Amino acid sequence: MTLEDFFAETRAEIAAQMSDGSPFAELVFCEVVMQHLVDAGMTFEPVICHFQGKIGNANLRLSGYAISEECDQLDLFVSLYEGVDSLVSIPDQDSKTAALQCVRFLEQCAAGRLADRLDPSSDVYSLALTIREIYDELEQVRVFMLTDGVVKSKSFKAREVGGKSVRLEVMDMERLFRHLSEGKPRDELVVDFNEVAGSPLPCVYVPDRDGEYDYALTAIPGEALRFVYEKFGPRLLEANVRSFLSVRARGVNAGIQSTLRSLPERFMAFNNGIVLVADEIRLDRAEDGSPGIAWLRGMQIVNGGQTTASIYFTKKKYPDTDLGKVRVPAKIIVMRDEDPTKEEALVSDISRYANSQNAVRQSDLSANKPFHVDIERLSLSIYCPDGIGRWFYERAAGSYNTLLAREGNTPAKRRALKNSIPPARKITKTDLAKYLMAWDVKPDVVGLGAQKCFNRFMSALGEAEAAGKPVVPDPAFFKALVAKAIIFKAVHKTSRPLVSAFLANVTAYTVAVVADSYGEDFDLEKVWLRQEVSPQFIEQVEIWAREVNERLHDTANGKMISEWAKRPECKSAMFSRPFSQPSVDVPESRRS
Repeated sequence: MTLEDFFAETRAEIAAQMSDGSPFAELVFCEVVMQHLVDAGMTFEPVICHFQGKIGNANLRLSGYAISEECDQLDLFVSLYEGVDSLVSIPDQDSKTAALQCVRFLEQCAAGRLADRLDPSSDVYSLALTIREIYDELEQVRVFMLTDGVVKSKSFKAREVGGKSVRLEVMDMERLFRHLSEGKPRDELVVDFNEVAGSPLPCVYVPDRDGEYDYALTAIPGEALRFVYEKFGPRLLEANVRSFLSVRARGVNAGIQSTLRSLPERFMAFNNGIVLVADEIRLDRAEDGSPGIAWLRGMQIVNGGQTTASIYFTKKKYPDTDLGKVRVPAKIIVMRDEDPTKEEALVSDISRYANSQNAVRQSDLSANKPFHVDIERLSLSIYCPDGIGRWFYERAAGSYNTLLAREGNTPAKRRALKNSIPPARKITKTDLAKYLMAWDVKPDVVGLGAQKCFNRFMSALGEAEAAGKPVVPDPAFFKALVAKAIIFKAVHKTSRPLVSAFLANVTAYTVAVVADSYGEDFDLEKVWLRQEVSPQFIEQVEIWAREVNERLHDTANGKMISEWAKRPECKSAMFSRPFSQPSVDVPESRRS
């Protein structure tokens, strides 16, 4: 696939998610790109929240935001959307201007000056209040400029806002293409130890020409590890493992901080070290003439994220901390297998066995669970009613692109493959959990975000298996899953023009209302057979989506909707009284 092909696919994806004649192309673009950033492990669960205003002569803009669970990290997003038919170059000055407009929004919120100028009923009002409330405790703040063009500079000089350094990053079509075309966002992460440590790192290197990986042992200077984390941030930890780690100093982190502060020279003796995976290694001679690691490409920390983050934030909080005496033992696994599915399975196993101190989330290790293997098997064998198309279950990250590359090795074959299995028919593991949990009337769990929702789903599967009632997918289960995916997508698309923000929450709760209102009377098989929902169903969804949106705001009592929606109390309040009875004769209902 070329960059131009990817651009065309992105435009097609935006068009597929829009209602006919909808003016919301820029918001759809933001949602698509923000979700890609989540999939790449670069941000938290994002929320579309559009704002454009002016204070004095300063223009302020915002397209969305993401806040970490512990409210210690904040990402803001602003778009520069061209909406043209072919790729265009965006001048650095234009992208920088857009990023700075978002920085000004942040400045006003952090200083507590914006909320007083906003309508208390607006969606951005609660965000402005929240930023002011949490700003002093934030450990990391970033602004992402999103564009459908190509920008020469992928980042700009950090800005200081309220005494905090704010990183400015650009996510353009070129960078996004690099992330998604190979399914390896870590490809961008190249660490040159000549630059960060002054020379190659002395190591013990054990190659294995016939195996799945090569192996190296080394010790990384504390200052070098701090610098690498500062440069790449959570991406150093998340692109494969996909579990954001808390950087607050408590428990084991408190011990790490204490050692760094009082006994830095003993850090290597006290600390278990870190485990890295990398795609490529280059060896050179260390200062003493021994073998040394000159650089790593695709470096990822699969165990030791807490150690790495603690080093960075301890130095940031206590600048007098002497990292010059700190060495961190490191085990490096250099991957040799080029099959993404096998590689993910190996990385998952490395994570599972290496993480004896900190639990790894279930979603990191689930690709080879029988349930997911069965769903994948069904997706490969069950055709749509037309006998041509199929739905694709992406059991391992990047496997859809791998399929296109492997079987679509000519333009004609690729077109035919994408016609039979278009991107809109791809279901990821976290998508599956979201669709099924929403239909199971658990919109509060969906609101927790993709990874936590998936964890709850896997826990429920485990409980069912322990109770002697394992969920074993069969063709009927798979067809019902696809029907629920079609319904969820339809509700999402229908709700978009009806709400100004918090579309994900409105969608999940509206799907729950559909499932709760119709129950077993809803004919999922009819949706599977038609591969779409009826116009009458869309008409009914419009009614309920408006009710859901209004009730979410009413019950929140000023709380941020995205936070309120994930609480069990919200679900209880939402369903404490009935929603309106179906007023449209829906063909999918057996009551009709």
